[in-house]
Amino acid sequence: MGQEITRSQFSPQDFQRFRERLGEETALLADQFREGRFTSVSGVGGFEIEAWLVDRQGRPAPLNRVFLERLADPLVVPELSVFNIELNTPPLPLYGDALRRMHANLDSLWQRCQQVAARLDASVALIGILPTLRDRDLSLDQMSERARYQAINEQILARRRGQPMTLAIHGVETLRLTHSDVMLEAATTSFQTHLQVTVQEAPAFFNAALALAAPMVAVTANSPLLFGKMLWEETRIPLFEQGVALPGGERADDPIYPRVTLGHGYIRDSILELFSENLSHYPPLLPVDLSAEPAECLAHLRLHNGTIWRWNRPLIGFEADGTPHLRIEHRVMPAGPSIPDTIANAALYYGLIHELARMAPPVASVLEFGQCRANFYAAARDGLRAEVVWLKGRRLPMQQWVLEELVPLARRGLQRLEMNAADIADYLGLIVARVASGRTGAEWQRRFLARHGSDLAALTVAYLDQQRSGRPVHEWPD
Repeated sequence: MGQEITRSQFSPQDFQRFRERLGEETALLADQFREGRFTSVSGVGGFEIEAWLVDRQGRPAPLNRVFLERLADPLVVPELSVFNIELNTPPLPLYGDALRRMHANLDSLWQRCQQVAARLDASVALIGILPTLRDRDLSLDQMSERARYQAINEQILARRRGQPMTLAIHGVETLRLTHSDVMLEAATTSFQTHLQVTVQEAPAFFNAALALAAPMVAVTANSPLLFGKMLWEETRIPLFEQGVALPGGERADDPIYPRVTLGHGYIRDSILELFSENLSHYPPLLPVDLSAEPAECLAHLRLHNGTIWRWNRPLIGFEADGTPHLRIEHRVMPAGPSIPDTIANAALYYGLIHELARMAPPVASVLEFGQCRANFYAAARDGLRAEVVWLKGRRLPMQQWVLEELVPLARRGLQRLEMNAADIADYLGLIVARVASGRTGAEWQRRFLARHGSDLAALTVAYLDQQRSGRPVHEWPD
């Protein structure tokens, strides 16, 4: 959940004071790392999932204010646009029946959301990009009433000197357009997993998350359409990267460090490297004075980190007793297509990362980062049809890689976590069926249009009907 602020206008002095506090808190974080102040608790997983509010015709429904008032649940919060919301579930130790409990928690929350939406003559949709979305839907008058969003928009436009965002995506078709603000970001909704790790194991887990970005985006692809154009299997990736594009640092000789990025290399020694990079290469966007909070809360550092949208992002949080903890947020997966698919995706990721992070030799030593990045964009573009390069330069098709190597690896990882055997079989069984059939959410949308024509409203309504059935996507009829 993005941290709310109370104002959106800032002075040069605000930026200067914020930079000073950011430097102080980055140094304090380094002390906390060195002195071992972080909790030793790890293996705790959680997630957040963004969703759409849609009307009976499957069009965006700008209702999140009244929806949230009627739902009155702190686990459901607004997102950038008035037709988006975010659902959160409690984190759980990754042990025993955790997957089944995650499923029950999410399903219960989703059902309550659907009940409230129905009383507003609307529905809740879990999908990466809504097929019926139009460019004109993404106007500033459709922005949620939060100072944070207004401030981010104003600061990004100021740094772009008023120049519009330029979108150019070349896929099955080509889309080119300009947009005058950051509302393009509202076209993308995602499923973001969190994993609590210790400071010592964080580099290996973060590097594993980087390597896993490619298979996770291919297996979960659910965003093939944008503004009526068939583009990438997971069009969210180029859309988000281009939708909040900014120039580099504050000095003319600073390199370009995009605000949305897979990164610039593996972690070498410590996750602290990313927070140092935040300080050195990312100018603040929200220079809010948070000095009323104790310095140990790292309020300025955490607010600044929340305005840098790495596909894998380090997060600082706190235990109930105030002890800090470290989490890795994996952001590459889209929302949907179904609740069972969502938990299966989480199971695959949690199993894989726990096994890959403990691999010898480490993944960072046997897969060049440039190839890791190339795999990611190939997977986002071509999904399960992508060809990737894996350890020691071995080239293989994505579908084969997932079925023959990654699913068994995930199974071992979940067994090592002592997850229930029946749950492992059930959720990884959904992954196997989806990948073997090639029936991702993106592929289902493509097949529907091929069979029924280019009616995007009919596609969306049919998608929602199937989603409400509770069946996983590989069982959906065309």
